[in-house]
Amino acid sequence: MNARKPAPSPASLARADRQRMAAEEGARAIAEVERDAAAIRKNMERLRALREAREAQAAAEAELAPAPIAKKKARVKRIVR
Repeated sequence: MNARKPAPSPASLARADRQRMAAEEGARAIAEVERDAAAIRKNMERLRALREAREAQAAAEAELAPAPIAKKKARVKRIVR
């Protein structure tokens, strides 16, 4: 008995080609998303460091600044009727 496979049809060849192209495109898309996510994380880390430095500087300045003097409120004389 001959166990040869029949020649693939043009439709099956086209389907296999579409599947291969879709797999390659999917891999490229996933790589792009991962690359973008890494860039976003790096930028968030940079911005967090800047914010923490700014907050630390503001806290240090607030610590050194004299406390504001509280103003006395003018007393309002109320007339009881």
